[in-house]
Amino acid sequence: MTRAAASGDRVERIRTVVQDALRPVRLEIRDDSASHVGHAGGGGKGHFKVLIVSELFSGKSRLQRHRMVHAALASLLETDIHALVLSTKAPEEVS
Repeated sequence: MTRAAASGDRVERIRTVVQDALRPVRLEIRDDSASHVGHAGGGGKGHFKVLIVSELFSGKSRLQRHRMVHAALASLLETDIHALVLSTKAPEEVS
């Protein structure tokens, strides 16, 4: 499997899990793995930036939101994700 194919598969796995668990009204996933090639400790896992806008985040603190995302992605954090930068918003927080 090529690096690009592996990246696309990882993004789709993340997308599926987040959509099922958090029902986002907006979801953006960017794979930044290419800028971290040779990064020590990555173990072939990827680096991702994810924006999630979900009504489930309304009334929740940033810590609570991040815990929700980490709980949803727990298995992928073990197998596919080395680094994860999260931006979590409730719909009323975005224009």
